[in-house]
Amino acid sequence: MSQELMKLVEKTSMKAEVPKFEIGDTVDVHCEILEGDKKRIQVFSGVVIARSGSGSREMFTVRRIVQGEGVERKFPLHSPRIANIVVTRSAVVRRAKLYFLRDRVGKAVRLKERRVEVKAEDKPKAKRRGRKRGAAAKAE
Repeated sequence: MSQELMKLVEKTSMKAEVPKFEIGDTVDVHCEILEGDKKRIQVFSGVVIARSGSGSREMFTVRRIVQGEGVERKFPLHSPRIANIVVTRSAVVRRAKLYFLRDRVGKAVRLKERRVEVKAEDKPKAKRRGRKRGAAAKAE
């Protein structure tokens, strides 16, 4: 009974659509910043190094390098202050948490990019060139 009640209460505070991203992806997180009575959007871009929690309590950590110094920021996934999350790159990783990137400097921080698979119906059809074979050659 209490579990179902908790899920109902959590569901009201969760976003309807959450963008799909994984650990190792480079993302742009659009955050709403309040300055006095004005609102503006600030973009924090970096690599997702961790995800934790579940439901309305789910968090993700984004790391980037600013002027040679590593900066990490934790965001609640379902926060109303997060306007948008845009995935700019995907990387191949074999870990759930990328904390080892904290010890790396320079080009060692780079991750191998994941190739995005394109469905067969989305690919443009290649034109055939060369000599004709079989029945097509005999017809001429």
